[in-house]
Amino acid sequence: MEVELISHTPEPDIIAAVAAMLTHSKSNFKELKEEDEEKLRKVLRIVIDMGHTSVVEHAYFTFAISGVSRALTHQLVRHRIASYSQQSQRYVEQEMRYVIPPSIAKEFGKEYEEMMRKIWDFYEKMKEKGIPIEDARYVLPNAAHTKIIVSMNARSLLNFFELRCCLHAQWEIRKLAWKMLKLVRQVAPTIFEKAGPPCKTRHECPMNKKDCRWYPKK
Repeated sequence: MEVELISHTPEPDIIAAVAAMLTHSKSNFKELKEEDEEKLRKVLRIVIDMGHTSVVEHAYFTFAISGVSRALTHQLVRHRIASYSQQSQRYVEQEMRYVIPPSIAKEFGKEYEEMMRKIWDFYEKMKEKGIPIEDARYVLPNAAHTKIIVSMNARSLLNFFELRCCLHAQWEIRKLAWKMLKLVRQVAPTIFEKAGPPCKTRHECPMNKKDCRWYPKK
């Protein structure tokens, strides 16, 4: 899995903080932006803690993601307030590259790899016989590698991290979420200071999974 933050709103913390201050100020944008940076970050923390996260929607982040499975991207695109551009299996001939879930690698690694080879051999055979790749792709598995570019605003990302950083999220998308969170914290440390699963951020478990090792202790 490779994840890269390829673009983002300049000074995302400051832009969000100025947006928050603007709603209660007679000053203009330029004047507010010249405020002490620590003061701006303090205001932003207060606003986020109050739940007024609409101001962070002004900050956008774009990721290039590769080496992930179609199973993962089927989950990812369910996050609706985002923009996606995914490599097409209809137009791009697929190489034999796929994800092996750790549980399968441990118990059925050899059989799994044999099955992948059979699938791709059949895929290649169909193409050789003139089957259009848009039809030959039907045999490809959820495990097949894909590439996708994703853009989200910070508010959508906070929701994404809350849901997908959780231990009960599927393992692959959870791994992606933590990688994305690490990247955005480097450029917007205040916005994402308390981002993550609710057990870590609010010390509560909406799913009430008391058997989870991250279940918040009272």
